[in-house]
Amino acid sequence: MGLRQLRLNGDDILRKKANPVKEISASTIALLDDMWDTLHDKNGVGLAAPQVGVLRRVAIVEVDEVRYELINPVIADQDGEWESDEACLSVPGYCGDVVRPLRITVEAMNRDGDSIIVEAEEYLASVFCHEIDHLDGVLYLDKALNVRPYEADVDLDSD
Repeated sequence: MGLRQLRLNGDDILRKKANPVKEISASTIALLDDMWDTLHDKNGVGLAAPQVGVLRRVAIVEVDEVRYELINPVIADQDGEWESDEACLSVPGYCGDVVRPLRITVEAMNRDGDSIIVEAEEYLASVFCHEIDHLDGVLYLDKALNVRPYEADVDLDSD
Protein backbone atom coordinates (compact mmCIF):
# COMPACT_ATOMS: atom_id res chain seq x y z
CA MET A 1 0.00 0.00 0.00
CA GLY A 2 1.06 3.57 -0.51
CA LEU A 3 0.20 7.07 -1.47
CA ARG A 4 -0.60 7.99 -5.05
CA GLN A 5 0.02 11.41 -6.58
CA LEU A 6 -3.16 13.44 -6.67
CA ARG A 7 -4.00 14.95 -10.06
CA LEU A 8 -5.12 18.56 -9.96
CA ASN A 9 -7.51 20.61 -12.07
CA GLY A 10 -5.90 21.25 -15.44
CA ASP A 11 -4.50 17.72 -15.73
CA ASP A 12 -5.97 16.19 -18.90
CA ILE A 13 -6.67 12.83 -17.24
CA LEU A 14 -9.40 14.43 -15.11
CA ARG A 15 -11.36 15.18 -18.30
CA LYS A 16 -11.21 11.68 -19.77
CA LYS A 17 -13.81 8.96 -19.41
CA ALA A 18 -12.52 6.05 -17.35
CA ASN A 19 -12.54 2.52 -18.74
CA PRO A 20 -14.59 -0.27 -17.16
CA VAL A 21 -12.77 -2.81 -15.03
CA LYS A 22 -12.99 -6.10 -16.94
CA GLU A 23 -11.39 -8.25 -14.28
CA ILE A 24 -10.66 -7.60 -10.62
CA SER A 25 -6.97 -8.37 -10.42
CA ALA A 26 -4.19 -7.87 -7.90
CA SER A 27 -3.55 -4.46 -9.49
CA THR A 28 -7.19 -3.47 -8.90
CA ILE A 29 -6.88 -4.44 -5.23
CA ALA A 30 -3.57 -2.55 -4.95
CA LEU A 31 -5.23 0.50 -6.55
CA LEU A 32 -8.07 0.38 -4.00
CA ASP A 33 -5.63 0.04 -1.10
CA ASP A 34 -3.49 2.93 -2.38
CA MET A 35 -6.59 5.05 -2.90
CA TRP A 36 -7.59 4.52 0.75
CA ASP A 37 -4.13 5.59 1.89
CA THR A 38 -4.27 8.64 -0.36
CA LEU A 39 -7.81 9.58 0.71
CA HIS A 40 -6.91 9.42 4.39
CA ASP A 41 -3.68 11.34 3.84
CA LYS A 42 -5.66 14.15 2.18
CA ASN A 43 -8.56 14.03 4.68
CA GLY A 44 -11.16 13.52 1.95
CA VAL A 45 -14.44 11.63 1.86
CA GLY A 46 -14.22 10.25 -1.66
CA LEU A 47 -11.71 9.56 -4.39
CA ALA A 48 -11.96 8.32 -7.97
CA ALA A 49 -9.19 6.48 -9.81
CA PRO A 50 -8.65 9.26 -12.40
CA GLN A 51 -7.74 11.57 -9.52
CA VAL A 52 -4.69 9.38 -8.94
CA GLY A 53 -3.91 9.03 -12.64
CA VAL A 54 -5.67 5.73 -13.39
CA LEU A 55 -8.39 5.65 -16.06
CA ARG A 56 -10.44 2.86 -14.50
CA ARG A 57 -14.02 3.00 -13.22
CA VAL A 58 -13.07 2.68 -9.56
CA ALA A 59 -14.11 4.99 -6.73
CA ILE A 60 -14.10 4.93 -2.95
CA VAL A 61 -16.21 6.80 -0.42
CA GLU A 62 -16.04 7.00 3.37
CA VAL A 63 -18.81 8.81 5.23
CA ASP A 64 -19.55 8.43 8.95
CA GLU A 65 -16.83 5.76 9.17
CA VAL A 66 -18.64 3.57 6.60
CA ARG A 67 -16.46 2.62 3.64
CA TYR A 68 -17.71 1.97 0.13
CA GLU A 69 -15.63 0.54 -2.71
CA LEU A 70 -17.27 0.95 -6.09
CA ILE A 71 -16.03 -0.84 -9.19
CA ASN A 72 -17.89 0.02 -12.41
CA PRO A 73 -20.54 2.02 -10.53
CA VAL A 74 -23.72 3.21 -12.22
CA ILE A 75 -26.57 5.28 -10.88
CA ALA A 76 -29.50 2.95 -11.43
CA ASP A 77 -32.16 5.27 -10.05
CA GLN A 78 -32.48 8.81 -8.77
CA ASP A 79 -35.18 11.00 -7.32
CA GLY A 80 -35.65 14.60 -6.24
CA GLU A 81 -32.97 17.22 -5.95
CA TRP A 82 -31.12 19.19 -3.34
CA GLU A 83 -28.27 21.67 -3.26
CA SER A 84 -25.05 21.11 -1.38
CA ASP A 85 -21.73 22.86 -0.93
CA GLU A 86 -19.03 20.78 -2.63
CA ALA A 87 -15.27 20.83 -2.85
CA CYS A 88 -12.75 18.49 -4.43
CA LEU A 89 -9.27 17.26 -3.61
CA SER A 90 -8.36 17.90 -7.25
CA VAL A 91 -9.52 21.52 -7.01
CA PRO A 92 -7.90 22.69 -3.76
CA GLY A 93 -8.97 25.92 -2.14
CA TYR A 94 -12.36 26.26 -3.85
CA CYS A 95 -15.94 25.20 -3.31
CA GLY A 96 -19.28 25.65 -5.01
CA ASP A 97 -22.99 24.95 -4.69
CA VAL A 98 -24.13 21.98 -6.77
CA VAL A 99 -27.64 20.63 -7.35
CA ARG A 100 -27.65 16.84 -7.10
CA PRO A 101 -30.31 14.13 -6.80
CA LEU A 102 -31.84 13.89 -3.34
CA ARG A 103 -31.84 10.07 -3.44
CA ILE A 104 -29.96 7.61 -5.62
CA THR A 105 -29.42 3.90 -6.03
CA VAL A 106 -25.91 2.89 -7.06
CA GLU A 107 -25.07 -0.51 -8.51
CA ALA A 108 -21.43 -1.62 -8.56
CA MET A 109 -19.05 -4.42 -7.70
CA ASN A 110 -16.85 -4.63 -4.63
CA ARG A 111 -13.24 -5.84 -4.45
CA ASP A 112 -14.46 -9.44 -4.19
CA GLY A 113 -16.37 -9.15 -7.47
CA ASP A 114 -19.73 -9.26 -5.69
CA SER A 115 -22.55 -7.07 -6.99
CA ILE A 116 -23.61 -4.42 -4.49
CA ILE A 117 -26.50 -2.01 -4.37
CA VAL A 118 -26.28 1.12 -2.25
CA GLU A 119 -29.17 3.47 -1.59
CA ALA A 120 -28.11 6.94 -0.54
CA GLU A 121 -29.69 10.29 0.08
CA GLU A 122 -28.66 13.89 0.56
CA TYR A 123 -24.98 14.20 1.51
CA LEU A 124 -24.02 10.58 0.76
CA ALA A 125 -25.88 10.71 -2.57
CA SER A 126 -23.95 13.87 -3.47
CA VAL A 127 -20.63 12.24 -2.65
CA PHE A 128 -21.44 9.21 -4.80
CA CYS A 129 -22.57 11.43 -7.68
CA HIS A 130 -19.42 13.55 -7.36
CA GLU A 131 -17.17 10.48 -7.57
CA ILE A 132 -19.09 8.87 -10.43
CA ASP A 133 -18.86 12.19 -12.30
CA HIS A 134 -15.06 11.92 -12.01
CA LEU A 135 -15.27 8.58 -13.82
CA ASP A 136 -16.95 10.38 -16.72
CA GLY A 137 -14.42 13.22 -16.86
CA VAL A 138 -16.76 15.68 -15.15
CA LEU A 139 -15.68 17.97 -12.30
CA TYR A 140 -18.05 19.63 -9.86
CA LEU A 141 -16.88 22.92 -11.41
CA ASP A 142 -18.91 21.99 -14.50
CA LYS A 143 -22.12 21.87 -12.45
CA ALA A 144 -21.49 24.43 -9.73
CA LEU A 145 -23.86 27.36 -9.47
CA ASN A 146 -20.92 29.37 -8.18
CA VAL A 147 -17.29 28.70 -7.39
CA ARG A 148 -15.50 30.57 -4.64
CA PRO A 149 -12.43 30.30 -2.44
CA TYR A 150 -13.00 28.68 0.93
CA GLU A 151 -11.33 28.70 4.30
CA ALA A 152 -9.73 25.43 5.41
CA ASP A 153 -11.85 25.28 8.57
CA VAL A 154 -15.19 25.41 6.71
CA ASP A 155 -17.13 22.11 6.73
CA LEU A 156 -17.69 21.10 3.11
CA ASP A 157 -18.75 18.04 1.14
CA SER A 158 -15.35 17.22 -0.33
CA ASP A 159 -13.73 14.28 -1.97
